Amino acid sequence: MTSDPSPYKSRGGPARLLSAIRYSFRGLTAAFRHEAAFRQELLLVIVLIPVAVWLGRSLTEIFLLLSPLFLILVVELLNSSIEALADTITLDHHPMIGRAKDLGSAAVFLTIVFTVLIWAGVIVSRTLAS
Repeated sequence: MTSDPSPYKSRGGPARLLSAIRYSFRGLTAAFRHEAAFRQELLLVIVLIPVAVWLGRSLTEIFLLLSPLFLILVVELLNSSIEALADTITLDHHPMIGRAKDLGSAAVFLTIVFTVLIWAGVIVSRTLAS
């Protein structure tokens, strides 16, 4: 292993910010184009944004409803990146790669459960307050 800095690391400054934004949009485009789960979750987020605005009684409550929706997308992007990297290494069955993929899937699942609990809590509290 070498202690030399990676030639792929950026130097910083405004050019770095523009590059980071470009890479981010490229990643979002790739996720939309190649990941069915990301498209499904994005559709869910788009549908639930107006519901969150209608359901939330305050700006804080609206953000409480929206935050886990975006967290689902973030965790799905991380899961997809793990899967893409694993598939680049090998398409053959390997127990550790299988475990990595399962762990990523579990992270998405737990994020969805967390989101459902938050939404259910807000809906129940609104129902009881009525």
